[in-house]
Amino acid sequence: MLVERGIQVMNVGVVGDAYAIASNYLRQTGAIAVSFATNDRLLEIIVQMFHRGEFNKIRLANKAIAKFESEETAQEAVQALV
Repeated sequence: MLVERGIQVMNVGVVGDAYAIASNYLRQTGAIAVSFATNDRLLEIIVQMFHRGEFNKIRLANKAIAKFESEETAQEAVQALV
């Protein structure tokens, strides 16, 4: 399914599948809370990568997981210093 977003066109299925894969993994590891609410930061990461040209849902999910976890680790390190 294609949805127009301004000038860019996004394949919602790929983004949705990548989000489902990544959020499932992150919920199982405890990185995000178990809820029905969408994690906006994770979705933002996936959409940014999609717009940069990554269209494979597995690669999108794996890269988003890595980026999300690295950002969380960096935030925890900064908080530990404070």
